[in-house]
Amino acid sequence: MASVTSATQLLPVSQAAIKGHSQFSFTNRSGEGGRLDSARNLPRAEEVGYVVPTEVQQQALPVLFSGRDCILHAQTGSGKTLAYLLLIFSVINSQRSAVQALIVVPTRELGIQVTKVARMLAAKPKENEVEQKSCTVMALLDGGMLRRHKSWLKAEPPTIVVATIASLCQMLEKHLFKLESMQVLVIDEVDFMFNSSKQVGSVRKLLTSYSSCNSRQTVFASASIPQHNRFLYDCIQQKWSKRDVVHVHVNSIEPMPTCLQHRFMICSKKQRHQTLLSSLQSDAPKSGIIFVGEQSEKSKKAGNAPPTIDLVDFLKTSYGGSSDILLLEEDMNFNSRAASLSEVRHGAGYLLVATDIAARGVDLPEITHIYNFDLPRTAVDYLHRAGRTGRKPFSDEKCYVTNIITPEERFVLQRYENELMFNCEELSLLSNV
Repeated sequence: MASVTSATQLLPVSQAAIKGHSQFSFTNRSGEGGRLDSARNLPRAEEVGYVVPTEVQQQALPVLFSGRDCILHAQTGSGKTLAYLLLIFSVINSQRSAVQALIVVPTRELGIQVTKVARMLAAKPKENEVEQKSCTVMALLDGGMLRRHKSWLKAEPPTIVVATIASLCQMLEKHLFKLESMQVLVIDEVDFMFNSSKQVGSVRKLLTSYSSCNSRQTVFASASIPQHNRFLYDCIQQKWSKRDVVHVHVNSIEPMPTCLQHRFMICSKKQRHQTLLSSLQSDAPKSGIIFVGEQSEKSKKAGNAPPTIDLVDFLKTSYGGSSDILLLEEDMNFNSRAASLSEVRHGAGYLLVATDIAARGVDLPEITHIYNFDLPRTAVDYLHRAGRTGRKPFSDEKCYVTNIITPEERFVLQRYENELMFNCEELSLLSNV
């Protein structure tokens, strides 16, 4: 069900597909009726296989190409990224040496994915087809590379910048580049960023201090926007967007992939490690993610090891499976996170122990099993975690989400079932637990 409110992979869209849908007729910025100019906007789209528009693209592209600010609200894998990238490539001038579009992401991993798609679209079309200069896309995703980026910016500013908010603010505070020529600002995974105490202040400053909503087109994108009417109101009142901002909400009738089977096991807190171990031994997953909650401030002050490290140590000594046990969490430095993901992508089998950072932007299609060692805090977080599996296109392979819960947490899981419309099967504890 889709709604447009005023004030799976990346499924593609092409010029041919747009011409086949009357809803893609739009009014361009000069006020004249028109259609996408394939020579200018989509020279590479068909080459890289973008053919069929998703529902969110059908709903959002007419709004985006009319020049209005937009809140793209649709589940993970629905095609939001391609929708806002098509907007960006419709308005930038590759002949102009200036930052014209900025995409802000909460994690480096998501930034890498967005950059990859942007660079595919930005590449020069095949020879003798369309004569145009390809635009440059800068990935500003970690502090360790800022020196190289500084030299790049001095030599020739990129057309499009994909950045984490921390790296972006470092560059802006040092006056290494300006946003005076920016035409489009995208805040991706906006709910995650506004709920992060580390990022929300910088995001607000970017929206109001570094540039004005009146001089740019602003796009917010997320799989979930709790209290979206309130967010729409705040966008206008806080001047994060213009007053005619449009909320495009595509709510899938079945938000979970049909190939997912949801299960839960009830045990005491003291039994959780053994319960997880028994489940792993029974499932024998080739590739999976085990989600662990963030360490509490009280635990940190007490000098305790993070629960992720405790679990990794336990599994390395107790689990006899063939999979490597790897760690991924937000507070790891860039090199450690990159090393873990590199092992994952090149290894035969693995179990990735992760905090929720892995639910945003890490794309590992071979994942078949998700284990919630700790329940996520919200239904939205459950959806993001579950969305890490069942991602292989055209595969009918069964995938599993297993929840290790205490008796007191059963009602929380039931609430998630009701909100996200899925059924969770109870598994009995194995005899050796």
